[in-house]
Amino acid sequence: MSFRKIDIDALEEDAFNQDELDFQEIGEGLPRHEVEAQVNSRAQDVRSLLQRGNTSAALSKALENPPYGKDLDAAKARNIQTVMDVLSSIKLVEAPQMVKTLTPEEQDVLMKYLYAGMAAPEQNNSGTLLVWHEKILARSD
Repeated sequence: MSFRKIDIDALEEDAFNQDELDFQEIGEGLPRHEVEAQVNSRAQDVRSLLQRGNTSAALSKALENPPYGKDLDAAKARNIQTVMDVLSSIKLVEAPQMVKTLTPEEQDVLMKYLYAGMAAPEQNNSGTLLVWHEKILARSD
């Protein structure tokens, strides 16, 4: 039974290391307050674009450089809300055209935000999120 005490992952070179993953996801390894400042600045830029009626640019801006990593819950929540605000300001009949303007990477990021929004149905319109989900899936086929 001593074989059950061996940590096999420690013997493998390509073993998963959470610390390495978090550093790579954050990108430059910025401190939390800087990431939160970037997210808040982005939210203001998005709000400004929405007020000018430039929903396409607002959507791209909201999806730009999303915060990843641990201990960034406030920044993640703020960015999710920013994306949800943009999606709710776009008419659903315009969704297919908006999805076409997004790069494949932006579509992937948007899909992640859609799932995050669906995880909190009391805060977001699930019907709207499902329409966006459908349009992204149709585009990726």
